[in-house]
Amino acid sequence: MYKFGQHVIKASCVFWESSLSFAFVNIKPVIPGHVLVSPKRVEPSFTSLCPEETADLFRGARILGEMLKKHHATESLTLVIQDGPLAGQSVPHVHVHLLPRQPGDFPQNDDIYGEVERVDKRRGGERSEEEMGAEAAVYRDALCR
Repeated sequence: MYKFGQHVIKASCVFWESSLSFAFVNIKPVIPGHVLVSPKRVEPSFTSLCPEETADLFRGARILGEMLKKHHATESLTLVIQDGPLAGQSVPHVHVHLLPRQPGDFPQNDDIYGEVERVDKRRGGERSEEEMGAEAAVYRDALCR
């Protein structure tokens, strides 16, 4: 089990980890492949991470971004950090959204940012643990290739 703010993330939903960070599938993805990378230490503010945590978080984002691009057959990726409530952060724990992009996935390219915030605040629509575990297994396998 992993802590993500006030939430517990089951190991079946985690598909990558290092000594300082972990990645897991999103309970309410905005688009296919929308995953999160977070430091293991529960810290609300990006600017309060120590340099090692920051480096590890972005090292993980790079590794996972490469895998997501290959797996979703795309050349583009959007990364989002919402640092604090005024930035739309809904869980008080630093996390990077990784979103593999496809042509035409949004009418205007930057619409994705508002959609990330809207989906985070939306009630309901959570995926099942089984569905999330199956996606995490696919990504674990993709990382081994």
